[in-house]
Amino acid sequence: MPRRPLPTGFGAASSRAALALSLVLGGVSLAPLESGAASPPSTPPTGVNDTAGERRVAEAAAALRVPDAGDVRGDITLPRRGAHGTTVSWRSEESRVVNPAGEVNRPEHGADPISVELTATVRLGPHRAERRFRLTVPPLPERNPEKGYLFTYFTGAGTADGEQVHFAASRGDDALAWDELNGGEPVLTSTKGEGGVRDPFIVRSPEGDKFYLIATDLRMHGDGNWDEVQRHGSRHIEVWESTDLVHWSEQRHVRVAPDNAGNVWAPEAYYDESIGAYVVFWASKLYDADDPDHSEDTHNRMMYATTRDFHTFGEPRIWQDPGHSVIDSTVVSEDGTYYRFTKDERANSDAAPCDKYITEEKSPNLRSTDYTFVADCIGEAEGSEPGISRGEGPTVFESNSGDKWYMFIDEFGGRGYVPFETTDLDSGEWTMSENYDLPDSPRHGTVLPVTADELQRLRAEYGTGTSG
Repeated sequence: MPRRPLPTGFGAASSRAALALSLVLGGVSLAPLESGAASPPSTPPTGVNDTAGERRVAEAAAALRVPDAGDVRGDITLPRRGAHGTTVSWRSEESRVVNPAGEVNRPEHGADPISVELTATVRLGPHRAERRFRLTVPPLPERNPEKGYLFTYFTGAGTADGEQVHFAASRGDDALAWDELNGGEPVLTSTKGEGGVRDPFIVRSPEGDKFYLIATDLRMHGDGNWDEVQRHGSRHIEVWESTDLVHWSEQRHVRVAPDNAGNVWAPEAYYDESIGAYVVFWASKLYDADDPDHSEDTHNRMMYATTRDFHTFGEPRIWQDPGHSVIDSTVVSEDGTYYRFTKDERANSDAAPCDKYITEEKSPNLRSTDYTFVADCIGEAEGSEPGISRGEGPTVFESNSGDKWYMFIDEFGGRGYVPFETTDLDSGEWTMSENYDLPDSPRHGTVLPVTADELQRLRAEYGTGTSG
C-alpha cells in the first residue's frame, strides 16, 4: 500500500501558506535601526555597502523557516543566527502560548486552537529585516490508556524490500502475539540516501499526539560490505513524522554526525524533560583528523545530539566510549532512573566473554557519560534457562498492565527477535518469554504502546497480513 498523503492543514505546504510576510522589497520589511536603538551584536563585513547589506538581510530573512507552522504541537527551534553572518531575534504577540525561546504551551483539551504571530528581526550592522510567521497551536489531546502495541522493524538484507519499514500490530493487549500489517509489505520506503533503511525507531511526543520515526540510512542488499559502510557510510538519519500513525510526512534526510564519522547506525531518541528536548543517540566510528581517508582501525562509540523537532540538531557529542565497539543502545526510565541497554560488539575472548550480547547500565541523568553497570551477557542461555546464540538491537518497553518489562533481542543470523521479560529492571535478570508469536523475520526495530483507537486505526488502514 503506498504512503498516504498528509491531511490538509499539516506539513510543509500548510506551513508555507501560514507565513505572513510584509510586502516590502520582495516580501521582507527592511528598515535601518531607529535612533537610540541598541547596537547590533555584529557588524557587516568590511566593504559591504548599503545596497549589499539590504540584500543580505533580505535574503537571510527569506531563508528563515518554522516547520509545521500550521500545526505546532511541541516546542520549536527558533534560530538565532541567519545567512550571511546575520543575527536573528524573535518576538511573539502571545508569549504565554509561544514565547521567543520557542517554548510552546498548548491550550487545554477541548479548547479552540490559538493563532500566534511570531516576528523575526534579522540584523547585519545597521541593516534590519523583519519576517512574520503565523502559527496555529492546537489544544492538547485527550490522554487515553494504552491497550495494544505497534511493532516497527525491518526484515533483513536478503530481499530487495527487506531494508524498509514494516509494521505489525498486537492482538489486543498481548505483547507476545502479533499480526503483520499491510500484507507483510513495507509501510514506509526510503527514496533518499542509500535507498534502504534499517533499525526503525518510533517515539511518541510528550504531548502524546505526534510520532517521529527515525532509521539508519543503509542498504546492504546485494553487494554491501560491512567494513566499507563503517568507513565511508552515511552520516545521516532518515526521519518521518505523523500525528495518527497512518498519515506520514515526506521523508527527511538529516545529517547528524561530524565529518570524521564513518557511519551512523541505529538512531534512537528519548525525551529529556530537564532540557525540553529529545536526545537522539546512535553509533559511529570516529576517525582521527590525520586520517581523512578513514583507512585506520577504530571502533564504534555511542554518540548523541539534541533536537526539539527532528529538523534542527545540536552538536554531536560522545555519550559512551568504553574503548571498544558498542552499538544499538536503547533507553527506558523508571522512578527517576534511566536504564540503558547496549550491544557489546567485541569478538569473543577471555577478556570479553559477553561479546555479542546485551549490557545493562543505569544513571539518574540521561546524558551522563558515567552510567553504573547492572548486568551483562543478557540473552545468553544459562544452565537450564533458554537463551539466544547472540543478540543485538534490543527494544525495551513496559507492559500496558504495568506488571513487567519486555526486552526483544534480535538474534541476528538466527531467529530474529526473541522476547525476554523481567519484573525488576534493577535486578538485571531477564527470562525468555514463553508461547510467543512474533511477525515473520523481524529484525532491529521498536515496540510502541498504543491506545485502543490507535490500534484499531492501524488495523483498519493497513489491514492484517500474516501472523508470525
